Amino acid sequence: MAAFQYIARDSLGIKVTGTLTAATRQAVLTELQSRDLAPVNVREIRAKTHFQKRISVRHLANSYRQLADLLRVGMPLLKALQLIGKSKSNPRLAAIWVAIADNIAEGERLAESMAKHEDVFPTIQIAMIRAGERGGFLEQVLERLGNFLEHQADIRAKVVGNLIYPVVLLVVGLSIVIAALVFFVPKFKDFYARIELPLPTKILMGASDALILYWPLILFAIAAGSFTFWWFARRPAVRLTLTRWQLKIPKLGELISSLAIARFTRILGTLLDNGVPMLPAMQISRDAVGNVLLAEAVDQAADAIRSGETLAKPLAASGMFPEDVAEMIAVGESANNLPAVLNTIAETIEKRIDRMLSLLVRMMEPIMLLGLAGVVLFIFIALIVPMLKLSAAI
Repeated sequence: MAAFQYIARDSLGIKVTGTLTAATRQAVLTELQSRDLAPVNVREIRAKTHFQKRISVRHLANSYRQLADLLRVGMPLLKALQLIGKSKSNPRLAAIWVAIADNIAEGERLAESMAKHEDVFPTIQIAMIRAGERGGFLEQVLERLGNFLEHQADIRAKVVGNLIYPVVLLVVGLSIVIAALVFFVPKFKDFYARIELPLPTKILMGASDALILYWPLILFAIAAGSFTFWWFARRPAVRLTLTRWQLKIPKLGELISSLAIARFTRILGTLLDNGVPMLPAMQISRDAVGNVLLAEAVDQAADAIRSGETLAKPLAASGMFPEDVAEMIAVGESANNLPAVLNTIAETIEKRIDRMLSLLVRMMEPIMLLGLAGVVLFIFIALIVPMLKLSAAI
């Protein structure tokens, strides 16, 4: 049984609202009609759970492919959804497909039913499904959507995989330094108590004392600083400034802009290739791009398209798109094959991102090792210099 909130009107046209508990939405409609109420809107009240396990992109991609295969062999949509709902690999996703099947049995469209689960199906997926339903090519859309999600998962896994080693190296290095300051350096404190210490040793001893005595305050300061930065970073003006600073960082700025451009061209090309109109596709791509400067450029391009201009010109004027990318978009528009060109651009940039990531990781490894070696060397020198002076004096 589920709870439904309804809006209806009685025989006099007076608005009536309330909630009913029933097995299905159709049962609620029947109950309202038995009360001489004309239903205006009936929706299920869903309990919000903050700790539900997130559905993986790969599971969702596999379910799209399975649904496309079932429809391709001639199976009706309702039966195909019910069959996918029996899957044991992801019980939560299976339950969602069953709920969607129930909604379709009541006369809803697939896209409308999926839109009720916005925490699982993003706007881009619903827009593609809606275009496929209207255009009569739902099987192709589902297949492309599965491939698109699988490709996005591969890119994300590649980025994370390239960053694992530097992160592990950083964590191990910090752990070694902290362990040395907490457990190793204090053992020399009594030994050096009666002699005049050089500046490096004073700095080392001070850092060790501060870490041991004030570690709760240090942790609080780090947490407060992180929260303050997060709070300020949410403000549009601050986000815009931070994004501009990021793009000015050598190598890293180029990587960040390339990631945003690849995401934009991949999403826009996929939407256009699946029948979504240009302006709605640009809006969805703009919301998913994750870069404030690029989002502004997309807004300006959308305004230009409404005025009858081309897409390439405002994108090139924004300064976010390299000249060769803007030229390729212009060629795609003139040749009337923009979706294919956008996907080609995305593939080219993604290959470039892979090379850039590999280069950055190779650069980060020696830099981090040298940094760790420098800190360890500083600790060693700071501890050994007083010993040398003491032995020389003796």
